[in-house]
Amino acid sequence: MSTPSSESSDTLGAPYEPRDDRLDPGLSAIMSERRQLINVAYRLLGSLADAEDVVQETYARWYAMPRERRDEIASPGGWLTRVASRICLDLLGSARARRESYVGQWLPEPVPDHREWADARSGGRAADPADRVTLDESVNMAFLVVLESMTPAERVAFVLHDVFRYSFAEVSEIVGRTPAACRQLASSARRRIRAADAPAPTPAAQRAAVVRSFKEAWEAKDIGALVGLLDPDAVGVADGGGLVSAVPLTVGSEHVARQLVMIINRVPDLTILERTVNGEPGLVIEHEGAVASVVAFDFAGDRIRRFWSVRNPEKLRPWTTG
Repeated sequence: MSTPSSESSDTLGAPYEPRDDRLDPGLSAIMSERRQLINVAYRLLGSLADAEDVVQETYARWYAMPRERRDEIASPGGWLTRVASRICLDLLGSARARRESYVGQWLPEPVPDHREWADARSGGRAADPADRVTLDESVNMAFLVVLESMTPAERVAFVLHDVFRYSFAEVSEIVGRTPAACRQLASSARRRIRAADAPAPTPAAQRAAVVRSFKEAWEAKDIGALVGLLDPDAVGVADGGGLVSAVPLTVGSEHVARQLVMIINRVPDLTILERTVNGEPGLVIEHEGAVASVVAFDFAGDRIRRFWSVRNPEKLRPWTTG
């Protein structure tokens, strides 16, 4: 799936620029909802570029209404969230068909932490806080990958209720089903999460230490050390989107370790950097000064049980500093 950024989107048109707030005193309050909308849309879609487009379209619909109609809306923030969520629901319905034609494995777009985001989006200048994705457990890569297994209605009901604490009555207005049906959708989504068999959480400091050891072993091309850091049934997944090469699904600690060493042997001038990826310790791989891959991890105790390497350049735009 091609997901251009909102700056160059040909899906929803040019970025919407609302009127001067001197002519619209409510503009500041309306625009203050942007961060919430980005956070909701990113979790619903797993695509930051698509989330930005959804928010742009949501504001366009708000300002397309007559001023009198806008003034009648008691909760503009609630209206914006409902509209953005409905747009996401429609996009999720068509996403499965689009991803069937996607080359290779589709993975969610990784996001950097706030400081890295500021650097990536504004060349080191202060970024608009409204453009930030709040990094918590509901945005780590393992969680987003499980969300991909849900139906669109399950995903919307679960994310809005369990993550953002909207009532099932509010969710029903978005999904177009009864509150009782939305409760069942969220319950079904929770069963999918339990079925993912997530291990007990590993402490943050321990996760960071494992990633650092993994980086050092990879740089040293130490297959034995890599095997010791990987779960015996470790899985590695790469997403190149057909735009760059990507190693197919790799399973088993020794196989994964040998693939990693093969990669660094083929491209010996890689630079491996420790970075926060979706709120978790991760790695950024640079080649000739450009970001070539962002790697997120899932842990089982002091070992890595899964990692996801996002190589599709269209999904790495937030990490670009040039």
